Amino acid sequence: MHTYKTHGTCSRAISFDVRDGRVYDVSFMGGCNGNLKGIGKLVEGMPVEQVISTLEGTTCGFKPTSCPDQLAQALKEAR
Repeated sequence: MHTYKTHGTCSRAISFDVRDGRVYDVSFMGGCNGNLKGIGKLVEGMPVEQVISTLEGTTCGFKPTSCPDQLAQALKEAR
């Protein structure tokens, strides 16, 4: 299990697991509860590289990052 402290978002941290190159058990601490639960369910079982390429660069309002982008950054760090 990995835990990543987020930067520049409403969520404070992301917990997740990577097994056999796939993402499992994504959980955000803080942030928009329903939306972030939805992201966790959508990426469940997806290949790490696919999640990174899909979510990296997503912004939130005027912020240069977002919770999905932070998940991509967390996965890049964990690989």
